[in-house]
Amino acid sequence: MTIRLEGPSLPPRDGAAPSVLICLLHGLGADGADLLPLGTAYQTVWPTAAVVAPDAPFPCDMAPFGRMWFSVRNLGRDTRRQGVRLASPIAAAFIDAELAKRRLPPSAVILVGFSQGAMVALHLGLTRRPPPAAIISHSGLFADDELRLPDDPGWRPPPILLTHGEADAVLPPSCLDETEGALRARGLQPEVHCLRALGHGIDPATLSLGLAFLNRVSKGGHG
Repeated sequence: MTIRLEGPSLPPRDGAAPSVLICLLHGLGADGADLLPLGTAYQTVWPTAAVVAPDAPFPCDMAPFGRMWFSVRNLGRDTRRQGVRLASPIAAAFIDAELAKRRLPPSAVILVGFSQGAMVALHLGLTRRPPPAAIISHSGLFADDELRLPDDPGWRPPPILLTHGEADAVLPPSCLDETEGALRARGLQPEVHCLRALGHGIDPATLSLGLAFLNRVSKGGHG
């Protein structure tokens, strides 16, 4: 059975044809609309960006509302690994369809995820051929410890931004260290920020970091 995602979207702010697609992947128990304000903010530095914010494929099994990319009733490594492997192809099919709809090439996508959505963004972004234009992970975790980067000699790692709250009680800040370590062990060089006093969320300081990162990427920088 094919799972087709749906969710809110934003056309480019300047009314022109889009040059890139920003895909927002929400956290556990939320939906696409939860992150859509991020897209509005991102368009202030990248006005030709189109934004999509799909609802995750499954009803949340830990609340009577919201969606999930995969179940986390069991928080073991196997659960996370299998979860991102399940969710990534579903998200990829949605992204490919949205890119085709806008006549954009496969590489013209930026993956932005929060919490569980960040786990999916990292996994998908680091296995996608061609790679995305950039990856932003907010309060996330590198979930597949067996992941190998594509061995295609033409594959180039995308710019990556990692942010996390120092006071995060859902995914503790040690998850940031773990994620950074896993990426660096694979030869990647993420931009990493641990924000003082921030819990499990996105605050104005986090948003500012994301805007600065995207502004650099939009100008051809490496994040």
